[in-house]
Parts: sequence; C-alpha cells; structure tokens
Amino acid sequence: MLQRIWLGFIFSAFLATCWNVFVLDQSNAFEEVMQAIVNMAKLSVEIAIGLIGLFAFWLGIFAIAEKAGFIQKVAYFLEPLLSKLMPDIPRGHSAFGSITMNMSANFLGLDNAATPFGIKAMEDMQSINPNPNVLSNSQILFLVLNTSSVTLFPIAIFLYRAEQGAAQPTDVFIPILLATSASTVVGLLVTSFVQRINLLQQTILIYATLAIGVIAGVILYFGSLSAQLMAQQSSLIANFLLLLFIVVILYGGMRKKLETYEVFIEGAKQGFQLAVNLIPYLIAMLFAIGMLRASGLLDLVSQVISWGVTSVGFDARFVEVLPNALMKPLSGSGARAMMIETMQYHGADSFTGRVASIMQGSTETTFYIIAVYVGAVGVKYTRHAIACCLAADLAGIITAVTVGYWFFG
Repeated sequence: MLQRIWLGFIFSAFLATCWNVFVLDQSNAFEEVMQAIVNMAKLSVEIAIGLIGLFAFWLGIFAIAEKAGFIQKVAYFLEPLLSKLMPDIPRGHSAFGSITMNMSANFLGLDNAATPFGIKAMEDMQSINPNPNVLSNSQILFLVLNTSSVTLFPIAIFLYRAEQGAAQPTDVFIPILLATSASTVVGLLVTSFVQRINLLQQTILIYATLAIGVIAGVILYFGSLSAQLMAQQSSLIANFLLLLFIVVILYGGMRKKLETYEVFIEGAKQGFQLAVNLIPYLIAMLFAIGMLRASGLLDLVSQVISWGVTSVGFDARFVEVLPNALMKPLSGSGARAMMIETMQYHGADSFTGRVASIMQGSTETTFYIIAVYVGAVGVKYTRHAIACCLAADLAGIITAVTVGYWFFG
C-alpha cells in the first residue's frame, strides 16, 4: 500500500511537471522539481541530526524511570482498569507490565521506543490466546489504544516546530492532548461496543470520571481565555509539566540510590540509532511530497477542494491539511514528512502548520502498527481491529481540525 502511494506521488508529480513544460510552456518546471528534491534530502538529514539529542535525552530519562520503579507504579495503577477492559488476561499476568511500558513510551511521545514494548505485549497476550491464528479481544483493544495513542508529551512534534521556526513550539500542547484524548475515547467506545464490554462497571466508571474530569477542566479553563492567551498558557503548562516530570524522575532515581548518570547514559545511547534509522524514511517521503508541491499538483488539488468547501459556505483553511489526514493512518514517516513540509511551506505558526502538528499528535499510524504488531505474533485474521482503529483515527483527525479553529482560528 505504502509503495503504491509513494510511486503514485512521484509519477503524478512527473506527469504534472511535463504538462507544465510542454503544454503550459513553463521551461523552468523541471529545474524547480529537482531543486525541491535536493532541498528535501538536505532537510531530512538536518531533522534527523536534530532528533539525535532529543531521542537520546528522553530515552535516558525513560531508562531512569524504569529502573526507579515508576513504570511498575503506573502498571499497578492501571491494572484494575486494564483487567476490566481485557478480561481474557489473568490478573497479575506479565502482559500488563509490557502493555504499561508501551503506553508509557507513547505518553512521552517516544513512538519508536514504544514499538519494542508493543511487540512484547502482543507476544505476552499471544501466549494465552486460545486461537493463535486470530487476534484475541485484548490484542485488538491494545492495537486500538496504540493507534489512538494518548500522548501526554509530544516531544518530537515540539522539536519539529522549533526547527521550522515556531515562536512557541509548545503552544499546540493542549490541542494535541484534546485531540488524542478524543481519538482514544472513540476508539475505546467503538471497540467496547463490538466486544460487548460493559463500560458501566464501577472500576471503569471511576477511571473514566477521573479522565473526563481532567479533560473537562482543561476545556473549561482554556474556554475562558482569548486565542492569544490560549497559546501562551498552553506553552507555559507544557513546559512546566515537562520540567516537573524530569525533576520527579531524577529525584525518584536518587531516592532509589541509582547511579542515575550511568543509567541515563545507557538509555541515551539508543537515541542515536533511532534518529539515524529515520533518515531513509524521511528522505523517501519528503522528496516525493516535495515533487508534488513543486509540480503544482498538490496546490491544484487543494484549490479544487477549497472551492467546493467555500461554495457551501464553510471555511476552507483546513483543506491544506487533508493530505496529512489521509497519510496519517498509512505511514508514520510519510505523515511526519507531510507535517514538516506543510510547516516549511506555510510556516510553523500558520493555522495550517499548527493544525498539521495537532493532527500528527492526535493518533498513531494504524496500518504500520497493525502490520508490525500482528506480524510479530504471526496472526492471520485481524477481525474488527482495522475498523475500530480507523474509527479512532477519524475522531482524532476531526478533533484536531476543530481544536485548531478553537485555539488558533
């Protein structure tokens, strides 16, 4: 699927450029497309180099959190809820620990670091799966929670925004939190309906009340602010929570008498390889998207859709991020590249650039996650997994556009 999309971008851009040269007599069109390819290749390496420090730092902090027992505490806190949502997993089973590790990495926005834990969780659940060729209910719900991917600290997105010149890279923090929460809630509701999970159980209601209370508090607080204050307060709260999290983890490591410096170094060593591994994927998608943009085809499609939207009386600014929405379920690297290219073309602090950032943080990559996680355990039949995951994606995308208008419109 991804290969077809990638080749479709390239061939379409080439044909559009030929049209520009031989029909519209734009003799410099080939030169512009080639220049876009060169620029995107350079940008890919620059971004990856910038990510080395980011991944190294957060994987170092995450290693301390794991050694200090914070992950186990989170697992202990979440197990009563997970055992109700995943009743086919026995209480105390190792799957809860690996599920928590995966969710914790997603909370921190370390999607690449979350993958090994996700595979381990699928393997743990597969060990008790009565039908090894078919996804169990718990595995499907786990996949949905991964694709909706509640992200508390979308660190990578903040870095991308900073690299593209955003005045306040963290001003999208609260909008991302709202969008990713919406995708998770919808994904959970749809999956629970299909699997006939009773969400009115006391334990689930207690956790739901806490979550809804936090989200409602966020909405009420920011609903009383002007658009400018929303952006400022969102940035302030994001930076405070990030710094508080770092200090708490380091203090916890000190209390446990860990060699926190050594643990940090060991965790940080993984960051370099993660960042380097991104380079081929970024180059592949960025140069294809750059060709589309330089050929004028992407702008033409946006203009046609914009005309249709405005003709029925709606604001059409969101149309510019529709390619991001279509790419998000298909390719993580593609969606990341699309977001970067959108910010570079329109500006990181433009409405389009901000909504693209919110959309990037609202959900994960459905088909990539399903392919990797399901392939890791050798399951052939995914049942209702894809439909439930796409429902979560749709909710996240719609909410991303909505809160984009609310905060920055």
